[in-house]
Amino acid sequence: MQTIDDFTGMLRHIGDMLRDWRQRRHLSQRALADAAGMSPRALSEMEAGRRLPDRDAVLRLAERLEIPLRDRNAMLVAAGHEAAFSARPPGDPALTQLWAMVEQAVQSPAPFPALALDRRWGIVASNDALRGLIAGVDPALLVAPINWARAVLHPAGLAPRIANLNAWREHVLNRLRRHFEATGDVVVADLMEEIGDYPVPAPTHSDPAPDDVAVPLRIMTVDGLLSFYGATSVFGSAVDVTLSELTIETFYPADDETAAIMRRAAPPTTGG
Repeated sequence: MQTIDDFTGMLRHIGDMLRDWRQRRHLSQRALADAAGMSPRALSEMEAGRRLPDRDAVLRLAERLEIPLRDRNAMLVAAGHEAAFSARPPGDPALTQLWAMVEQAVQSPAPFPALALDRRWGIVASNDALRGLIAGVDPALLVAPINWARAVLHPAGLAPRIANLNAWREHVLNRLRRHFEATGDVVVADLMEEIGDYPVPAPTHSDPAPDDVAVPLRIMTVDGLLSFYGATSVFGSAVDVTLSELTIETFYPADDETAAIMRRAAPPTTGG
């Protein structure tokens, strides 16, 4: 049986959540209220714990605040409503076709590396080219779930082989920082702090090259220096929490030499 104290706690909790997300997005109460089609007074009372937002109000506010689906569910529950978005595990039959699309998106770029990441940069799928690229990384870093940021930047990971490590390290940290600002995920914040504590190498002539149009990933291999430009894609129309948090990372050759090396290293295809 719910008590008055329980209800008061619920009001305070949802109020704190709304205020935290609004401040994270650098919006005033008036700006958010106008965008969500409600009065500033109503929003103020919600944030102060004097009014419980109905389901529609939570969803409208969450949409305007661009809150991730996982956190929209948390806000709904905090306000006493049912979650609106499914969070199916990868093996759920309802996601079979969509996970087939994820696998195809990862395999299609072969012989170039590609992988799918979850919300905390854990690898959930990858192709053979990516697995070949990380061969030689300390096995402790390759225990599932493999964290891509850690495997790349850890001193026992790919870091010693990255020719432009300072530039790539800053690129990864900036992406993690933007992700934390968007989601407020404390695990991502901890990952940033961990990576920030890794040894920082002295700058090299490859950090960065004057003709770069984007930050490439340059890796030394037994076949020579490989240089890739990364591309990131997401499932923008997803209404399932798990799928909405996936990103596909594809590494395309930044020069003809890299493309030729990767094609030569690819296993031969078998004809039917």
